[in-house]
Amino acid sequence: MKIAIGCDHGGFEHKNAIAEHLMENGYTVEDFGIYEQTSVDYPDIAEKLSKSVAAGENELGILVCGTGIGMSIAANKVKGIRAAACSDHYSAKYTRLHNNANVLCLGGRVIGIGTAIELADIFVKTEFEGGRHQRRIDKITALENSK
Repeated sequence: MKIAIGCDHGGFEHKNAIAEHLMENGYTVEDFGIYEQTSVDYPDIAEKLSKSVAAGENELGILVCGTGIGMSIAANKVKGIRAAACSDHYSAKYTRLHNNANVLCLGGRVIGIGTAIELADIFVKTEFEGGRHQRRIDKITALENSK
């Protein structure tokens, strides 16, 4: 599985730790930056990563900023993206299982690195359940296409 990962200055250490962990576990990781601890505008990173996921270049994406919220808002502006800011195990699982989220957003100032790695694992290992949930995803897609 190919996973896109990116961050702003609020998630730099978390992003690097998650990327290393994913690669150690056999995933291919495409890093959209940042590559050094410097202040950047998170929408720029979210846009690049989200467009790669929407285009099918990466199967899933993980974005990290201070809270995960800014990245989530920005990522969700890209057509075809269902991004969710998560800070607990249940949400990370069910955003994939029921919502078929394709981008996980994490807060580097909200959760520790160990929890971030656990949530990334849950997210990438959980598959969409489909069934009754597909009808709801179809409605989200229709809403997105009505803009």
